[in-house]
Amino acid sequence: MIRIDQRAPISNAGPASSARRSSGAAFTLPTQESTTATRNSGVSAAGPLDTLLAVQAQEDSQDRKRRQARRGHDLLDGLDRLKAALLSGRVLPSELERLRTTLSLRRETTDDPRLDEVLAHIELRAAVELAKLKR
Repeated sequence: MIRIDQRAPISNAGPASSARRSSGAAFTLPTQESTTATRNSGVSAAGPLDTLLAVQAQEDSQDRKRRQARRGHDLLDGLDRLKAALLSGRVLPSELERLRTTLSLRRETTDDPRLDEVLAHIELRAAVELAKLKR
């Protein structure tokens, strides 16, 4: 995005002079110094972009952790409801389907190995309970 500053003075905005047009523009190859200066200015402009991308990646990582933690809590809540239903002797097919649906959602890996390990254990427990009830 280009920032336009309305307070900046406008220069060379008038009509082009006829003398400039009649003399013709001469073609010149870029010199080594101008090429180096152009490259260096491009590199320094990429600095803020790299910073912005790093911040977005950090936010994505935190969002992914939150989503996966919420998914783990949902699975644990489903297992609690299933336990209560088993103890009461009334297992509802809708509860089984809800647990199966939550389990079928793809798990994203996070950059926290402990969280990934806990989520794997929760998923395994949910899969075992669903398999036992499938018989």
